[in-house]
Amino acid sequence: MNQQEQLDTLNDIRNIMNRSSKFISLSGLSGIFAGITALVGAYFAHQAIEKYLAGSYGYGIDADFNIELTLLKIGVTVLLIALLGGIFFTYRQSKKKNLPIWDSTTKKLLINLAIPLASGGFFILALLLNHSHAVALIAPSTLVFYGLALINASKYTYSDIRFLGICEIILGVIAMFNIGLGLYFWALGFGILHILYGTIMYFKYEKN
Repeated sequence: MNQQEQLDTLNDIRNIMNRSSKFISLSGLSGIFAGITALVGAYFAHQAIEKYLAGSYGYGIDADFNIELTLLKIGVTVLLIALLGGIFFTYRQSKKKNLPIWDSTTKKLLINLAIPLASGGFFILALLLNHSHAVALIAPSTLVFYGLALINASKYTYSDIRFLGICEIILGVIAMFNIGLGLYFWALGFGILHILYGTIMYFKYEKN
């Protein structure tokens, strides 16, 4: 066996180990899709906030409730569309690589992703229920907890996810000190960063 054959054998062994220990069906296109969806959602959220500030929702408690409900609807819609897109592109990628989409590694990935996300969800809910002026902290908080979730789950998939998580946390922390710009940081973190990350992932792992 010559040196090239030995290298090929080692690469095959490494690929087999990666398939058994890491979720490698994650598609870069799902990141691009999620980023575009987030930017569209940020646009509608910005429009809603502009209407609220202009008094189109009226004034007082009802207006505050209406804008919070509107932003919640936009956020849930963005999340659902991004999740459906992620499932579709990941399923397509798993079929392309002839890999199972659901196994023990997938379970570990989702569990490690869900723990920080669920914690962040309860934290944000507590903010809304106990602090009437805490709406401005939602965008920074979602970025920080999402970043923590990505870092926590990164050991079960591509290491690139860890760097995305670190960037999300940094943006979230900066946004906490720039409350009035929270929506812009949110669009940058969930929109632009996802598109950049997805593009890098696509050309790095899928293009060839």
